[in-house]
Amino acid sequence: MNIKIIGIAAMLLASTVYAQSVKVEGAWVRTAVEGQQGTGGFMKITAAQDMKLVGVSSPVAGVGEVHEMKMEGDVMKMRALPGGLDLPAGKTVELKPGGLHLMLLDLKQALPKDTTVPVTLLFKDKAGKDSKLELKVPVSARAPAGAGSATGAADPHAGHGGAHKH
Repeated sequence: MNIKIIGIAAMLLASTVYAQSVKVEGAWVRTAVEGQQGTGGFMKITAAQDMKLVGVSSPVAGVGEVHEMKMEGDVMKMRALPGGLDLPAGKTVELKPGGLHLMLLDLKQALPKDTTVPVTLLFKDKAGKDSKLELKVPVSARAPAGAGSATGAADPHAGHGGAHKH
């Protein structure tokens, strides 16, 4: 009987771990030159259960924020999402140039191509429980092949050399 209880407890624990898991694909951070104040981070995130991406941090940046960009009339507006980004269970949410993305601000160093940056994503589930996912994210001038992110003239982060204005 004890073996059955232990087996059931192990299955419940395993399903809880799976339910709390988050899959990240195609992550990358845009290059930044010395003196540049901000850059963007992009990826596809799939959560196994309803949760929110509520924050981002990195030792290379003084501030990390979850942002959205959208057109209001003929003006592109960008703002932080103070309440976090909803991640519906099983649905992939894409963070890409010109749309939802991460912002790393008050950069402490250059981010040259072909290096990696430590990035920590902070999540909150429906019960209010916090969790985090630590990543090593490649730095690139544009989306790596297969990342599925748009680049080019519509990308407002391309060519940033100075302070990031909101």
